[in-house]
Amino acid sequence: MHPNAGAVASAARRHGVEIVVHEYPAGTRTAADAAAAVGVDVAQIVKSLVFRVDDRVVLALVSGSNRLDEARLAAAAGGGAVRRVDAETVRDATGYPIGGVPPFGHRGTLPAFVDEDLLAFDEVWAAAGTPRHVFPIAPADLVRLAAAAPAALALPPG
Repeated sequence: MHPNAGAVASAARRHGVEIVVHEYPAGTRTAADAAAAVGVDVAQIVKSLVFRVDDRVVLALVSGSNRLDEARLAAAAGGGAVRRVDAETVRDATGYPIGGVPPFGHRGTLPAFVDEDLLAFDEVWAAAGTPRHVFPIAPADLVRLAAAAPAALALPPG
């Protein structure tokens, strides 16, 4: 197993959750790629997005079928200005590359918010530290392990 995927599995285990990491050599970098590889609806894919809200780096766990509403993320995080961060900031904050950022097991503690739409499923799939490794998890375990606050994060349709 790739060391990053092993670190994610170990982080879950420390919290009493066993995850099974799956590797897809063709890649699972995007939500659409992951959904196609796994054989689930793209809405069941967890996008782990890193942003800066004011002066804090935060994690938004968003359904693969949704686009993040930055104003909603700012409100959930109790801040104002939301900015995208670069790949170096993502790696510094999480310890993982873009396309492989897991929802937990990061280098440091990040305030985390989870898209309420993910909570409607029995199982969702998230990145396990690389753009080729993913794992299934129950949304309740996702929320607990990520210490994520549920929030309406999706851009409204229209």
